[in-house]
Amino acid sequence: MTSTIRTSVVPFVVNATGTGVAQHLVVDGDAGHEFDTDAYPAFGGRDEAPSPLFYALGALTSCNQVTAALVAKDLGIRLGSFDFRIQGDLDTAVLVTGADGNANFEAVTVEATVSSDASPEQFDRFVSEVERRCPVSQLFIRSGLRFTNRWTQAPLDV
Repeated sequence: MTSTIRTSVVPFVVNATGTGVAQHLVVDGDAGHEFDTDAYPAFGGRDEAPSPLFYALGALTSCNQVTAALVAKDLGIRLGSFDFRIQGDLDTAVLVTGADGNANFEAVTVEATVSSDASPEQFDRFVSEVERRCPVSQLFIRSGLRFTNRWTQAPLDV
């Protein structure tokens, strides 16, 4: 069997150790990035660090902003400041009590405001491309949950 090595594939590796529901995570590589997770007391934690669910939603905001910068460069538009609000609606019955069903978020809503010099047509294309190209958005979208993506353009503030 022959395999093709694609130079565009980058491995992202995280190592974790923990006890109870708390973890300490370390990103592979020389940068030395580390972070912690915990859970609310209702889920067996002490709420001493964000829960994995908050990190998942935070990853969605961050990945959208990184992707937006790449897309804007490709489209020749300038961006300024970003404001995000992301809400994930989770029925905890599967997680907490083991009920039948889907443990995933039922819905995730992205509300973003970004300052830009794009025309209305360019901005619509920009938003569509960000959604299509953002790996974390695609994780949520392809999971089958209700995904709402609302972006508003503000005047360029740079």
